[in-house]
Amino acid sequence: MRQTLRARSFIMAGSLSLLCITGLADTTVRQLDDYHQAADKANVVFGLPLWEKTPAQIQATMETAMSVGNRRLDAIVALKPEQRTFDNTIKALDYANFPVSAAANRMSVIQETSTSKEMRDIATQAIQRLETWFVDTSFRRDVYEAVKAVADTHPSVSGEDAMYLKTVLRDYRRNGMDLPKEQRDRLQMLKNRLNELGLKFQRNISAAKPLVEFTREELEGVDEDFLNNKEVLGKDGKYRVNANVTWQVLEVLRNAKHEDTRKRLSIARASRVLKENTPLFVDILKTRAEIAQLLGYDNWADYRIEIKMAKNGKTAWDFLQRLNKGLAPKFKEELDTFARLKAKETGKADARINYWDVGYYKHQLTKTRYQVDKDKLKVYFELENTLNGMFSIFEELFGIRIEPVEAPYKWIDDLRLYAVSDASSGAPMGLIYMDMFPRDGKYNHFAQFDVTPAKRLPNGKYQRPVAALICNFPPPSNGKPSLLTYDNVETLFHEFGHALHNVLTQANYMEFSGTSVPRDFVEAPSQMLENWVRNKKVLDRFAVDYRDGKSKIPTDVLNKLEEVRLATIGTHYRGQLAYGLLDLTIHMTTDPKVFENVVDVTNKVVSDVYLPVPPGSGLIASFGHLGGGYDAGYYGYAWADAISADMASVFKKAPGGLMDKPTGMRLRKEIYATGGSREIENSIRAFLQRKRSLEPFFEFIGLKK
Repeated sequence: MRQTLRARSFIMAGSLSLLCITGLADTTVRQLDDYHQAADKANVVFGLPLWEKTPAQIQATMETAMSVGNRRLDAIVALKPEQRTFDNTIKALDYANFPVSAAANRMSVIQETSTSKEMRDIATQAIQRLETWFVDTSFRRDVYEAVKAVADTHPSVSGEDAMYLKTVLRDYRRNGMDLPKEQRDRLQMLKNRLNELGLKFQRNISAAKPLVEFTREELEGVDEDFLNNKEVLGKDGKYRVNANVTWQVLEVLRNAKHEDTRKRLSIARASRVLKENTPLFVDILKTRAEIAQLLGYDNWADYRIEIKMAKNGKTAWDFLQRLNKGLAPKFKEELDTFARLKAKETGKADARINYWDVGYYKHQLTKTRYQVDKDKLKVYFELENTLNGMFSIFEELFGIRIEPVEAPYKWIDDLRLYAVSDASSGAPMGLIYMDMFPRDGKYNHFAQFDVTPAKRLPNGKYQRPVAALICNFPPPSNGKPSLLTYDNVETLFHEFGHALHNVLTQANYMEFSGTSVPRDFVEAPSQMLENWVRNKKVLDRFAVDYRDGKSKIPTDVLNKLEEVRLATIGTHYRGQLAYGLLDLTIHMTTDPKVFENVVDVTNKVVSDVYLPVPPGSGLIASFGHLGGGYDAGYYGYAWADAISADMASVFKKAPGGLMDKPTGMRLRKEIYATGGSREIENSIRAFLQRKRSLEPFFEFIGLKK
């Protein structure tokens, strides 16, 4: 039973120039109408939604979607007992939820991308109403009794149908349908309140604009292109860095020579929306704890993780602590290395590494010991060429075509749209929007958003999906094209992987389509694709110096980048583990004192596992993951990393390496196409063709088993 909006795929992570390094690409920008014949032949619905352009249209869409959903649920209830079947009662639930999910997905994109504050605010209100609809309808006793009546007949279903029946009954149990009415009513109220609080929490983060003013001297060491960027350099000649815009923050923290500059920016970022969001988050924690207790769980983590691979909070906690302990010597070694660099640079023998120093001295280590300046790699990753190269790689690997399409409606002028088709049959698979550059009010990191969910419709046609990549790449500036950092390219491959997971789905139920898989697995296929950016043969297909169109990244540079990755991986993972343990610390308890002191409690976790946080920090207040979607789930990044490394090892051992077509097609069939339509362990095993192993992950992070 779909109870909440389809969760967005986050990773912290996308117009097309038409000349690929590997050859001349098709320069034709196609129209959607060009795909109609192929869509009819494939018996699929392939197209774009009608986007809401005014507050009134948002309101109308919301009301219509809920009305249609209600009518479909009422039709299920109205059936006489002798008329009930699996199809018209159980399967019909997925169809009833479809219009509301599709509307809510569009509202989420509008909320995070619209240039109009009024539209963003109205979309936020609409999402809240739609979330309430999902909660309220999941508590409809009449629908539950209709479902239970069919379930009690033990219908003869198998495969995906059996999986859906199991999921529906599980979700009703997790919604307290076996509880007394008074407790059910309380639970319903709490779930609606939780949705409302989560939306406010996220919106406050997106709307924040903490500007930190610097002089040119204070930004010594920062790239000249950055200093000349109109988003940073004001007409008055002053530099204002937005602590809520990730690419701006990373540029300064990695390159600014003056420690005070890095410290001021770190403090501003770590204290974003502290005043606004701390009381909201306290309420969120209390509400979550009460929901868990009402349902008979020890805590929120156990409730949330029950339906994931880890199954409970203790398993997730033990996994993180195992890594935390294993990485301790490596982490200390890396901090000592950074401290020596700082001592040499500052002349202070007792120099200590602070929270705001890590990015800078990682970068210095890369440049000094390994003679690699990541910033200088940007010339190899001009945006248009990088996109073309990535597309050609995925086309070859997964047997697809990716073509630019004219978008009938654009919420921003430089919005891009791509159609994905099966290369063999020509069948349209899905559409992907890419919103490339930062702007005020826009979601400030990288993420893939669902737009139109995929599913098999009652008339037998298959609704093909639409997805959107919301990116924040450095924009073109001063006559130079958009140049991506090496990390940007990893993020691009990662996030486009989420989009492929969506558009290559073949699951019959919306509940299981695309990235609707356990949240501690969803990142694994995309994290795996980051390996392609580390491979010389893959990069040589597209990574050339845009200034001469032919110079490629030297082999020794890539080898050194791998050495750098291993040399700083302890710092990276201890940071990730700090956030994962922070998350579980506050969600594996029901103690009100912990909730009331959540800023101090969480700051202490980060300080103990990683480094002392900046003065005045309230990291939890801007930790958007925990506002909804990844709560009690941040451990899933490391968990998925372990699976990702195992999956990548299959490609690395294949005859064609990372470009091995049979392995790519097996990934498409066993992981992308199936989504959540079967137990995820079965999908993983079908791809690996063996049991899961942690050995590739330990090798990836430089640890012995």
